[in-house]
Amino acid sequence: MTSAQQAPSTPSNIEIRRVETSDDRKTFIRLANSIYADDPNFVAPLEFELADRMNAEKNPALKSSPHQLWVAYKDNRPVGRISAVANKSHLDHYNDAAGHFGFLDAEDDPAIFDALIQTASDWMRAQGLKKIQGPFNFSVNEEIGMLVDGFDTPPYVMMPHGRRYAPGHMERLGFTKAKDMHALEYYPVRDFIPTKRMRFIEKALAKPNVSIRTLAPGDLIGDVRIIIDIFNDAWSDNWGFIPFTEEHAQHMAAELKPIIQNHNVVICYYDGEPAAFGLVLPNINRAIKGFNGKLFPFNWAKLLYRLKVKGIDQSRMPLMGVRKSLHKKPVGAAFAYKIIEMVNSSNMDRGVTHSELSWILEDNDSMLTMLTDMGCKIYKTYRIYEKGL
Repeated sequence: MTSAQQAPSTPSNIEIRRVETSDDRKTFIRLANSIYADDPNFVAPLEFELADRMNAEKNPALKSSPHQLWVAYKDNRPVGRISAVANKSHLDHYNDAAGHFGFLDAEDDPAIFDALIQTASDWMRAQGLKKIQGPFNFSVNEEIGMLVDGFDTPPYVMMPHGRRYAPGHMERLGFTKAKDMHALEYYPVRDFIPTKRMRFIEKALAKPNVSIRTLAPGDLIGDVRIIIDIFNDAWSDNWGFIPFTEEHAQHMAAELKPIIQNHNVVICYYDGEPAAFGLVLPNINRAIKGFNGKLFPFNWAKLLYRLKVKGIDQSRMPLMGVRKSLHKKPVGAAFAYKIIEMVNSSNMDRGVTHSELSWILEDNDSMLTMLTDMGCKIYKTYRIYEKGL
């Protein structure tokens, strides 16, 4: 049976129930469809993928990390949801006693938001945590942030959407900004790098100790391990960074296998060692729009056609990294430019007309400057909120 948890200030017609059964989990997953029913920009994630992410046996972010999901009911009707996790990797890395909430979606009712946040906060206190941060669905290496600007366009693959009223509820509850992240849009064009800068790039890369390749056919897991090794070095000083593990590598390879394309993975070598990488994904959200989260019985055929035959005209770059030892060297900057130039060119050849680069931390001035100089434009902003418990 589903157990109920009542916060002292919760109105009598609002009840918060723990997610404990498979039916509870379906309610949790499908709730977003009703919250965004009147929003033409909402794209329902595939239900089986979300269910797998909520399975601690399949998602490395949840293994050894206490977590809980809840659904809010108003007059016995589901009207909101939230998750909470004491992320072991984060706590081990930062020792900041911060718990993370996520999957916060609710109708525009202060009482619902209050009850959900109160429930997650009480759970975190019981775990000995001192601060609540989020949204994280479920970790910094998955979907994060609450949309605070850019509501008028659909989200790209592995990026969250949101309602305009949600940030106001967070601020009313006393949450403050911990960090903002930006998504940048880009309409691909040829020869987007100025001639003078392109000469610099070509000069920096025209050395015998430099080489660049795309994904090695038949060795996805090997290249994912290389990407993770570079990532763990390149991103180690970034806000919120949590290192990937071998278990994450296996999980990532399994998730990428159905959709990854060889030309969308670029790995750069310096002195014979992997030194930089870029990873681009086709915007699957473009292909599953209208599926309502369901792949079966017939949507699988539509998805296969859109992926393999028709093609997807949008792409997203979720990850790029250059080893820290090269950050202040010309070859490091040249690698970054060359990676973007290569994937831009190959995707244009395949009909891509619109791209997103996300997310970029608000204070990553060097990357934001490079991207805006190339013609990218900030068009969405996501916020991590925090509050003491």
